[in-house]
Amino acid sequence: MTGPLPGSGSRILLRRLREIMAGAGTAQQKLDRIVTVVANNMVAEVCSIYLRRAGELLELFATEGLNPEAKHNTRLRFGEGVVGDIAANARPLNLADAPTHPSFAYRPETGEEIYHSMLGVPVERSGRVVGVIAVQNRTKRDYTEEEVETLQTVAMVLAELARTSDLVEPEELQVSPEATLGQATRLDGVVLAEGLAKGVAVLHEPRIVIEKSLAEDPGREKARLKTALDALRAEIAEMLDQSEVSAAGEHRDVLETYQMFARDRGWAMRIEAAIDTGLTAEAAVERVQIDTRRRMSAATDPYLRERQHDLDDLGHRLQRHLSGKPRTAAAENLPEDAVLFARTMGPAELLDYDRRKLKAVVLEEGSANAHVAIVARALDIPVIGRLQGVLDRVEPGDPVVVDGHRGELIIRPGEDVLQTFADHLAAREQLRALYAQRKDQPAITKDGVRVSLNLNAGLSLDLAHLSAAGADGVGLYRTELYFMLRAALPDAEMQTTLYTQVLDQAGEKPVVFRTLDVGGDKVLPYQEHEAEENPAMGWRAIRIGLDRPVLLRQQLRALLQAGAGRRLDIMFPMIAEVSEFKAAKSILMSEAKRLATRGVAMPRLLRVGTMLEVPSLAFQLPALLQLVDFVSIGSNDLMQFLFASDRGNPRLAGRYDPLSPPSLSFIRDVAKACNAAKVPIAVCGEMAGHPIEAMALIGIGVTHLSMAATAIGPVKMMVRSLDAGALGRYMARLLDRPDHSLRGRLMNFAQDHGIAL
Repeated sequence: MTGPLPGSGSRILLRRLREIMAGAGTAQQKLDRIVTVVANNMVAEVCSIYLRRAGELLELFATEGLNPEAKHNTRLRFGEGVVGDIAANARPLNLADAPTHPSFAYRPETGEEIYHSMLGVPVERSGRVVGVIAVQNRTKRDYTEEEVETLQTVAMVLAELARTSDLVEPEELQVSPEATLGQATRLDGVVLAEGLAKGVAVLHEPRIVIEKSLAEDPGREKARLKTALDALRAEIAEMLDQSEVSAAGEHRDVLETYQMFARDRGWAMRIEAAIDTGLTAEAAVERVQIDTRRRMSAATDPYLRERQHDLDDLGHRLQRHLSGKPRTAAAENLPEDAVLFARTMGPAELLDYDRRKLKAVVLEEGSANAHVAIVARALDIPVIGRLQGVLDRVEPGDPVVVDGHRGELIIRPGEDVLQTFADHLAAREQLRALYAQRKDQPAITKDGVRVSLNLNAGLSLDLAHLSAAGADGVGLYRTELYFMLRAALPDAEMQTTLYTQVLDQAGEKPVVFRTLDVGGDKVLPYQEHEAEENPAMGWRAIRIGLDRPVLLRQQLRALLQAGAGRRLDIMFPMIAEVSEFKAAKSILMSEAKRLATRGVAMPRLLRVGTMLEVPSLAFQLPALLQLVDFVSIGSNDLMQFLFASDRGNPRLAGRYDPLSPPSLSFIRDVAKACNAAKVPIAVCGEMAGHPIEAMALIGIGVTHLSMAATAIGPVKMMVRSLDAGALGRYMARLLDRPDHSLRGRLMNFAQDHGIAL
């Protein structure tokens, strides 16, 4: 959170800008003076200011160095030219030779053909680009970090001038044509947390409009900053004291990381340094946020990119304390069916909202590993992310429909869509009520086959669903989530406490702990990370554990201590050959022996198993089944390895079906070998959580399934309406077919036999 501080040149420039802003003249005259002052201060031969007009156009409003006749005559669309690229992507561009940039567009009326280097930054207000300021030089040069920061500071002053002047009428920029026509808008995003919701749009609005950028009294601004920082830190401490958070280990870890950021002296020093240049406290916070965002957005590490969301959240909270305005829409009177819209959110902001009224969250950004998505899944709140530009398309109070199963958002749906969705939602609620009524009924098929339905979990909050869903146990506890939510490696004592809490919550029901499955796209903040060409098949999971055994030994030691006097199930991920399993189990047994010699109580029953995700392991089943207590198929990774199909590549989405003859034949052969050896076989990937796929798994001999809590009710209803013997005989005739998928045939079988899907 540290970096270069603004220099003396920035201080002089801000003093001049303060004089211009406070002086006489029209807004246009002030723009004309600003470009001259900026050009002189930065030793630039050109300084130009473009402002946004209706229809996503950028108009040249002021220039020093270009042809004066081009002013108000040169226009560029968003995305057109270097200036349009800066506006479209809301990011600075620092170019030593601008004409070679792919977006460069030559405009002869400007006379800019003699200039090579160019630095441009967006002018933003309330998270929306309202213009661009750029400087140019004839010589090819890279502008310094300080020059970039200086121009970004000038952009903040321009945002204030654009807001308070009549340079562009506000009504001209208000709404897109779609909104004015009231047409329905359908957008596709990425599912971050599953679920369905219908409600009205509420803008999260974490940003505060800065009323004044330049200050006369730095001492007064620093005092205001200190007061606001104290209030922010007290607010986070109060959140940590809430009973519902203190009991949830991962939520507490997230907020403790927040607390660490909020107390970071380097962050406060940078804001104070920005105040020293002549900015108000609010503008200084924004200045540091812009700089931090620019630096971290260039990072390839997904953990660092997600931490930027947390830092943005903190900055927005600090702004609200400075302004004295409501923190977010959470402080307002929410409608009963609020669907929250935001560019991004931190997990603490989500916890601010009344979960009884919050039906869904829609984000312009976001990833499945973001803290807010992890917390939302635990709270059963649907979330859709990566809906670019959605904040420009929605207005507060708009009716919206969120399909968190297909990643679809409908803004201002017609009556027919609303009615259809309402009927669908009502039917789902009736089914959920029915599932709740039948949660204690056993999952037994009509012909007496017992199917074990278990929960996939990774947070302490997930365990609250264990009893409510009627699950038999936890078939997969993803231990890595606890590690990913922390800023430092949890020691053995901390891990022991967590695993003990998990086992306490589960009671007599078994919990299968999967050891750390990190690497690939699941990066630990305190772990060295190198970019890999194929991360899913790279240095991850047990490969890291065996190459860096200290981490694995510490985790296994903690699990063994937590399991004292109880049943303990441990499984290793990403095992590709039997020798890897033997090596991992050897480490486990050596830790158990070490603890026992020290008089530490041991589990009364220790079961050790493996994930089967890598197809090569299936060719060593005879040797493997002599060593393991159980096998669990991770269908997500297995399918992508089986078909050489990256599940994160949208071009391959749906190209291969888990209900295809190759995938079902593979799983059938594994299940047949496991059942013959009397070794329990389970499936714990997404495949187990969909009734039609779960039905197929039962038909090929898999009777242990692990899934999300919301899937247990539908799968149980399917199981109780199924004749497993009849299905097995039917499927035996299908698996040799050359079909791409057997889904249609299985759906027809279910319909013909009255199976509830």
